[in-house]
Amino acid sequence: MKRREFISKSAVIGLTSSINIGKAFADSINEENGNTYPSPILDIQSVIKFPIFIQKIEVLESVGNRFIVVTSKDGLQGTTVLNFRMEFLLPILKKLIQPFFIDKDARDIEQILDTIAHDRGVYKYSGIPLFNCIGQIEIAVMDLLGKAAGVPSSDFFGKRIRTEIPMYVSSLTRETSPEEEVANLQRQLAETGAKAVKVKVGGRMSRNADAAPGRSENLIQLLKKTFGDDLTIYADANSSFDLQEGLKMAAFLEDYGVSIFEEPCYWEDYASNQKIAASLKTMKLAGGEQDTSYLRWRDIAQNKVYHVLQPDLYYNGGMLRAFYVEKLAIANGLSLAPHSPKDDPLAAPFFQLASVSPILEGYQEFPGGKKKYPDWYYPHFDIENGFIKVPSGPGLGLEYDEYIFIKAKIINS
Repeated sequence: MKRREFISKSAVIGLTSSINIGKAFADSINEENGNTYPSPILDIQSVIKFPIFIQKIEVLESVGNRFIVVTSKDGLQGTTVLNFRMEFLLPILKKLIQPFFIDKDARDIEQILDTIAHDRGVYKYSGIPLFNCIGQIEIAVMDLLGKAAGVPSSDFFGKRIRTEIPMYVSSLTRETSPEEEVANLQRQLAETGAKAVKVKVGGRMSRNADAAPGRSENLIQLLKKTFGDDLTIYADANSSFDLQEGLKMAAFLEDYGVSIFEEPCYWEDYASNQKIAASLKTMKLAGGEQDTSYLRWRDIAQNKVYHVLQPDLYYNGGMLRAFYVEKLAIANGLSLAPHSPKDDPLAAPFFQLASVSPILEGYQEFPGGKKKYPDWYYPHFDIENGFIKVPSGPGLGLEYDEYIFIKAKIINS
């Protein structure tokens, strides 16, 4: 496979001999408006000695995907794939967010994000639609910076402490019977060597209605009967229950040895989820994949709404903002399991974070069993003996065949 070559700048950038960046993280109080914001955690200027001015940001379409490509004035590029939600959000990305990055020094990424967060024309759009757009560009910028420095993007946040990540296989459907689901999971476990699974319970935002009456309980019971205690089980409700039913399901799952229960009550019903978390003795509650507000993350962490925080690398606004959540988790004795049910290039920033986080919780998500991957990017995220190797290359660690960009269509709106 012919891989894309990136311009090497390491001879003129002047890397420090040992990368030791990241200032002590603490909340700083803005006395003027009473809000709390995270202190900076990066010091990229000590690693990359010369400015990396962003010249253009393009949305390209090729091989059935859309890509964000950020290009510096020196010709360096950073890339990520657009997630499927961006189909409806391109005007926000191109007209509202993109101008904040053009002609800016990519090393000032934290300052750029802070400027966006406090802009009077932006804050009215806050939420996943806004931060997903920010995250798409920020992740491509972090890829650019890593390639400029010749190091994995994770090096900007800490020392790599693991080179492979233990994975669980997850089922994303509620349409199967318990018997069909267990049979599917048996096949996927055999293919991957994984030692853990995640299944769906409840009916997804269903106000206590199961996908099929009794499916959740029957599925958990059949899993335990089939695999015994050799299998770690996680369960995801996707906001299926009110407090009363959520407490019942939590007690049932805990009785059957389930390790993590994800998002039992409506995702914004923090009080109910907190009460369920407080009721647990052995099982952990996880959530946060829809959350985007740093101040809300602060409250979630301080109030122990969840034991395991799950920021999405894209929905929450990129790698930096995920690391802000990680620091909040550390400060409050919690753990981290970033939301990333991906097996394609969109998984790359997750693996960068997972490689350096000291509080990574248990197993991480991998959707399904063995895959047949396309040949336009490398490396692929193959799960072997229950683990996936973290890419070791610069930036996000991915390389793309140059032909997909030569043939690409530029998307202007």
